[in-house]
Amino acid sequence: MLERGEVANSWRRERWDSLRLLTPSWQSRLPGVSYDGPDPDGYMTAGEVAELIERFAKVARAPVRTSVNVTSLRRADGGYQVTTSDGDLASQAVVIASGACNRPTVPSLAGAVPGPVAQLTPFDYRDPAQLPDGGVLVVGASATGVQLAAEIQRSGRPVTLSAGEHVRLPRTYRGRDVLWWMDRAGVWDQRHDELDDLTRARKLPSPQLVGTPERITLDLNALADLGVELVGRLQMVRDGSALFSGGLRNVFSLADLKMNRLLEAFDEWAATTGADEVVAAPERFAPTRVPPSPRWRIDLTSGEIRSIVWATGFRPDYGWLDVPVLDAKGQLRHEGGVVDSPGLYALGLPVLRRRRSTFICGIEDDAREVIGHLAGSLGNVKRKS
Repeated sequence: MLERGEVANSWRRERWDSLRLLTPSWQSRLPGVSYDGPDPDGYMTAGEVAELIERFAKVARAPVRTSVNVTSLRRADGGYQVTTSDGDLASQAVVIASGACNRPTVPSLAGAVPGPVAQLTPFDYRDPAQLPDGGVLVVGASATGVQLAAEIQRSGRPVTLSAGEHVRLPRTYRGRDVLWWMDRAGVWDQRHDELDDLTRARKLPSPQLVGTPERITLDLNALADLGVELVGRLQMVRDGSALFSGGLRNVFSLADLKMNRLLEAFDEWAATTGADEVVAAPERFAPTRVPPSPRWRIDLTSGEIRSIVWATGFRPDYGWLDVPVLDAKGQLRHEGGVVDSPGLYALGLPVLRRRRSTFICGIEDDAREVIGHLAGSLGNVKRKS
């Protein structure tokens, strides 16, 4: 096993200071290792996640070689040649487990932002103190964007949040964490080959959730109550001005509609199979409030906005992969983790084999199936030889 840094490197080095998991601690489990602290319904810090992964590496006796950077992977002699900072390796099979969030996604229009405006990504951001005094434009309203918008607003810096398509969820529903419902109702058990639109499922934005001891809901209404200004999706930067789309009402209505459909599905599950585990009655939430006159333009040369945080998603880094297995958008071509090249596999990608693949608790089932396929393939090769 090759690791470019130390065990759990990204959790130690590439997270902002206040980050907590979106999933309750009881869901943070790996084979033979689970959360054993005093607050199973709480949300682990990045440091606690790193400790969990390090503990798993020791329990599993994983043969990890740290501080080894892979610079190239290519086909060779019926298998693969792996070029690293610590020499070359030859292998019949390779599992790519480098994840889907190696690099922040920043739109090309960032190049048109006036020079005096500081620009950061979630990989750069640690806490509000590193930002210049003055207004902050946060672009992106998924989990990362809403969390950073709230934290920065509370620091005294006025925040404008640019919101496009998003997934709205309450933190708790009928007395239970909303992700408890996802787990119990079987939403996470949906397989990749059962989904109508797998590509869309893999691109679905992370839900507007935050893990806090108070288990608060952090949706756009909560942000507006904090004083965050809501504007539409950032369309372009032209002549020093940021231009935003209209249609916030439609974007908000769609997110509310999808949330309510999911809650109705939870209610149906509770009425038919889970009534003994749920006591509280069904509930509904106020629609997302649309600002009376959302701005469509902000002059970035006026000094109103001193910094921009690009919470516009993440992408994998396959710059080292010298095998033609990427699609036109740079995504790995695979079927449930079996990559489009004999002997090449993937783990740790969104909806790899099930919806739960995105979360720590989803890796075990994925790994068993993917490694089962790998072992079978190696067995066939040995029998043929």
